[in-house]
Amino acid sequence: MANNIIKTIAIVGGGTAGWMTAAALSRMLLPENVKIILVESEQIGTVGVGEATIPDIANFNLMLGINEQEFLAETNGTFKLGIEFRDWGKLGDQYFHPFGSHGVDMNGIDFHQYWLHTRQNGNKAKLEDYSICAMAAKQAKFVLPDNNPKSVLSHLRYAYHFDATAYAAFLRKFSEKRGVIRIEGLIEDVATDNETGNIQSVILKSGQKIEADFFFDCSGFRALLLDKTLGVKFKDWSHWLPCNRAQAVASERTEPLLPYTISSAKKSGWQWRIPTQERTGNGHIYCSDFISDDEANQVLLEGLDAKPLGDARTIHFQTGCREKFWDKNCIGIGLSSGFLEPLESTSIFLIQQGVSRFISLYPDNNKSAVLQNEYNRLMTREFTQVRDFIILHYHATERDDSPFWNYCKNMSIPDSLKHKIELFEAGGRVFRDDQELFAKSNWIAVMLGQNIEPQVYEPILLGIPINEIKHSLDSMNHAMGQAVSRMPTHAQFIQKYANGVRS
Repeated sequence: MANNIIKTIAIVGGGTAGWMTAAALSRMLLPENVKIILVESEQIGTVGVGEATIPDIANFNLMLGINEQEFLAETNGTFKLGIEFRDWGKLGDQYFHPFGSHGVDMNGIDFHQYWLHTRQNGNKAKLEDYSICAMAAKQAKFVLPDNNPKSVLSHLRYAYHFDATAYAAFLRKFSEKRGVIRIEGLIEDVATDNETGNIQSVILKSGQKIEADFFFDCSGFRALLLDKTLGVKFKDWSHWLPCNRAQAVASERTEPLLPYTISSAKKSGWQWRIPTQERTGNGHIYCSDFISDDEANQVLLEGLDAKPLGDARTIHFQTGCREKFWDKNCIGIGLSSGFLEPLESTSIFLIQQGVSRFISLYPDNNKSAVLQNEYNRLMTREFTQVRDFIILHYHATERDDSPFWNYCKNMSIPDSLKHKIELFEAGGRVFRDDQELFAKSNWIAVMLGQNIEPQVYEPILLGIPINEIKHSLDSMNHAMGQAVSRMPTHAQFIQKYANGVRS
């Protein structure tokens, strides 16, 4: 067996995907057992922009043993409690999709059913008024969660905003300390085995040959190994997710420092706003079939709330994923494996899952087809479930003010998403499929936020006096409000927590 283990792993490409892969592998594999090489070229830029994440990244950093304060200081990071969506359901609409749940489920019945029942009986409070994440976000406040389950602060969940380029640099230092070998150079050729089709080596422009038993394709949209070499086909999902371009630019930091992302729907796409410690990341994602690049740039600049720090750069993309994520002795991670819009900040999560799935199915040099098939099944499921959640935002709209929104409103949608919507409309119910990323509370926040209304509410609640339900909801709202009133501002917390570790 000793002769059959993987002895060398090569990662082609750096950036967030490459260095997350290197960091995770170097944390789990001993350098004396497995040699890890990462090849990248400073001549090739990365897509990295101001990055927003979801709470799962905290698990990744914890697995690596990263100190949170040091991480925030090194990456100009801030905290994120959720996303505010503007103009998605209708022009003038606004709702908050928080991390964590709304209220507390009672007697085995989902909280939102109680809220719907009281709203029918005159309750004017929004669903987000029962989320401590949403309440703190709206007041630009933040504090770390309390581990005491009886504390209202135990319901806080958070993620981060940070500079993606700085995060890659941070992970590079982490990885190189653990034995990862970085090689600078442009890849000119890829050699494969004539019999098996496996990748044998990559050859640099300098003539240097890098051989490995296993390869990770982190080469971005180029997909140098998975597409160009192995010919793995791409599944196009642009019928459901028609946006195909983004323009990104940073702007000056503004006050207050918000602990949430803002997503504003525009006439042919949407615009993000991601606040980091020193600046704000902005981008306009749009469909070039409905708007020109010049018009899109004008929309982006008009949507800024501070002076831009340079010219916007344009990124072309196509939504979808590879038919296989693992083929032969190669796995695609990041953009080489597929692309789903950053609407719900899932890009880094999908990188994280790609690496984690490999580690959990870690092969020997036989590269078992069973392991490969299971990896592909799991990653396809992951991408598909995220895809459906993002499509929901576009399709669940009443906007008819532009050809783009008319298209989104009337387009056909996957049966899997159609079933979820119909189930919710019938009785306000959501069921989580196969350990999917997004929980019931996520689906509920977006569906109700974008005006998908259940035809019938939970009938069991009709037997409970409405005053009792209102009292319970008022108590939750009051407890959360009291907790938020005692929090420091997000900027104050960052100043004390992260800046204290700066060298």
